[in-house]
Amino acid sequence: MPSIDEARIARWIRAVAAGYGFSVGELNYIFCSDERELQVNRDFLGHDYYTDVITFDYSTPSTIAGDIFISLDTVRSNAEQVGVPFLDELHRIIIHGALHLTGQGDKTPETKARMTAKEDRALAML
Repeated sequence: MPSIDEARIARWIRAVAAGYGFSVGELNYIFCSDERELQVNRDFLGHDYYTDVITFDYSTPSTIAGDIFISLDTVRSNAEQVGVPFLDELHRIIIHGALHLTGQGDKTPETKARMTAKEDRALAML
């Protein structure tokens, strides 16, 4: 389990979600290894590749809810690759999952750029 201030992160996620018109329901973050993340990706999404975050959405029209799997191995390697502290990258991935639950996408270069900008705005609130 990474060393994070859970109460602070919960307040932050609620504030970010509120900015998109949502409240926060049951939101589960599952921190795991690359191998576990790959298995989840294979078993539930039919994808055979590593990733930093997988979000399962159980939201309603007004409340975000879901299970968010985060590979700490990939977060660590991504942080090293872009030259940021591990905790900064972890915060980015935590909010990335929550933003997906508010309907934000990142499948095209344009939506990926918009997602990064939204992550940056959210990170400034932390």
